[in-house]
Amino acid sequence: AIAVAAFAAFGLCASATYIINDLLDLDADRHHKTKHRRPFASGALSIPAGLLVCATLLVASAAITLQLPAAFALTLGAYLASTLLYSFKLKRVASLDVIMLAGLYTLRVIAGGLAIGVPLSFWLLAFSMFVFLCLALVKRVSELLDLAAQDKTSIMGREYAVQDIPVLQTLGASSGYIAVLVLALYINSDEVNTLYASPAILWLIAPLMLLWMTRLWVVTTRGYMDQDPIVWAIKDPETWITAAVTAVILYLATTLSL
Repeated sequence: AIAVAAFAAFGLCASATYIINDLLDLDADRHHKTKHRRPFASGALSIPAGLLVCATLLVASAAITLQLPAAFALTLGAYLASTLLYSFKLKRVASLDVIMLAGLYTLRVIAGGLAIGVPLSFWLLAFSMFVFLCLALVKRVSELLDLAAQDKTSIMGREYAVQDIPVLQTLGASSGYIAVLVLALYINSDEVNTLYASPAILWLIAPLMLLWMTRLWVVTTRGYMDQDPIVWAIKDPETWITAAVTAVILYLATTLSL
């Protein structure tokens, strides 16, 4: 019940911040080839309606949060403050914006652990940070590649330009592979021996992750990424297959004694 309540509180708060971000990005979205269809950019929803919904979501989130552990409430407050800082200022600062995005997603992991009282390991936080940084860079690279295809040079409201594509691709792929390295080091750590009956089986996950990361960046570089890697992953059959095989490997590592 606590996990469900925390999920709802965080979801409501995050939804409110997304509305604020969309309202601040109205002008840029109206000039974007796909984002101009968003409710506020297209005029389907008015700004006053958006502000009302935003306030309602925040009040509902606060009401639920009051029933949850104080540590979770503080983390959610930090997430809200950081997201607002990102939306109003930091998203326009090249490099810092992707670091902030990775940090914000990692805060969600931290909040979840605090809500249900599960200790967060160094391995989980390190893996999360590098994975989320990789995904944030995928998003920026896909946006820039889309601009290049339209013979444009820079993202409106951002400090990035199309000439940044090679370095951002390098940084993004490196972040993804570092995340896999963190996973490999975790598999080789002493902590794993106390959690799994056959830790060696977990090594099968590493090549799967390497394959998925490589394909992620090939898809992005070819211009097939839909500017949101999470949406792409949800729709991608091979991602689902990778997740299913990973789940089987985890089950076998937990239950089999070799």
